[in-house]
Amino acid sequence: MMPQQAAKEFVKMRRPFIAGNWKMNMTAESGAKLIEELKPLVKEADCDVALCVPAILIPAMTEAAKGSNIAIGAQNMHWEPKGAYTGEISADMLKEYGVKYVIIGHSERRQYFGETDETVNKRTKAVIAAGMTPIMCIGETLEEREGGITEKVLDRQLEVGLAGVEDVTKIVIAYEPVWAIGTGRTATDEQAEETIAYIRKKIGQLFCPKCAEKVVIQYGGSMNAGNCKGLMAQPDIDGGLIGGASLKLDFATIVNYNK
Repeated sequence: MMPQQAAKEFVKMRRPFIAGNWKMNMTAESGAKLIEELKPLVKEADCDVALCVPAILIPAMTEAAKGSNIAIGAQNMHWEPKGAYTGEISADMLKEYGVKYVIIGHSERRQYFGETDETVNKRTKAVIAAGMTPIMCIGETLEEREGGITEKVLDRQLEVGLAGVEDVTKIVIAYEPVWAIGTGRTATDEQAEETIAYIRKKIGQLFCPKCAEKVVIQYGGSMNAGNCKGLMAQPDIDGGLIGGASLKLDFATIVNYNK
């Protein structure tokens, strides 16, 4: 059986997952308004849907999303349960409001806030231990891609980021080519598929091939209403981590990519 055929068969056991990342945007008022407008547009979605919002908005957005199929997620979480970690947020704080997903290791956290593969690993394991699902972000910079070391970078991020993880199927991986985030540039459907297929193969080597086939892998490099159909048609791409487009009704078009 060809690898691509195998991947297509396994698509049925991997439920697609579209998650929005609001980053440092929205207020309680504007966020609730958007969610109210999104609710009827995404209620028939054939995928899991989440919005990862700023921590201060989690209570209000949880209330706004109540009774809908929109899950609320966080954008970061500390690995310690409590303590002197000014500016951080703990698992219990998130769980109190029903948070289901936590973005870990986003490229902006790595670039601006000193996130490393080692801290990504600590956060990822803490999210799993707390009963939530980490969306672990990995990806190469433009310099790394042009230098021909994309696979080497991904290998390191996966090996360190997943060290000590017992069940990799409890993690969502988001591949975000850093050079395509917020730049308007995006990988071609084929580039994205090739790299995500490599990530799945590497996970198979670190854990087991059957485990790897169960892992949901999102594409996070400027997926939008215009390119979502082509990207989602690829056998190894199971969803998207959506930035700018999640701040408007375009998000519903992406969620309904197959309609």
